[in-house]
Amino acid sequence: MTVDVAKLIDAVSARVISHAEELTALDSAIGDADHGLNMKRGFEAVLADKDNIAAKPLPEALRAVGMTLVMKVGGASGPLYGTLFMTLGKELPAEPGLAELAKAMRASVEAIKQRGKAEVGNKTMLDVLGPLTERLAKPPVSFEDLRIVAKQSAEKTVPMKAIRGRASFLGERSVGHMDPGARSSELIVDAVCDVLEGKS
Repeated sequence: MTVDVAKLIDAVSARVISHAEELTALDSAIGDADHGLNMKRGFEAVLADKDNIAAKPLPEALRAVGMTLVMKVGGASGPLYGTLFMTLGKELPAEPGLAELAKAMRASVEAIKQRGKAEVGNKTMLDVLGPLTERLAKPPVSFEDLRIVAKQSAEKTVPMKAIRGRASFLGERSVGHMDPGARSSELIVDAVCDVLEGKS
């Protein structure tokens, strides 16, 4: 598929920035209340460099987004989301198909696991990205399938007890709250699906 990088940057950035307050509220409950602000700062920096990034082929553009997030997003989210985009950029060809996207996502999930020392089930962004990767590997798959998996997976973090990240310090008190990283991952997946499906 051919990917319009400029539209991708616009859609993902707008989705994250418009939900910054929600992400901050989620992080206030079980973290240090900076996830929304940090993600907003990161994607505002990506938007500011959009013309330069969008002029690159998809793999290079994804790596540039990842580097920007590493530099501009504070806390754990910068390195983790930076790892996601940089690994996708390393693994994907300029015009990826579904099989190549599934392979690249698997590599990205493994890279995030190593960077964050976390696994699926630890109440992190991996609880959305892991199931999403599994669904991608089982064609046929529609964009609506991916949206549903991302949404349901984020919701499944609510009853989880946090094992990794700042939320893990709360122990049982982390139960009953959606993980902010899972929610931001869901937002990004939803926005990407909109672009690839031609809705954005």
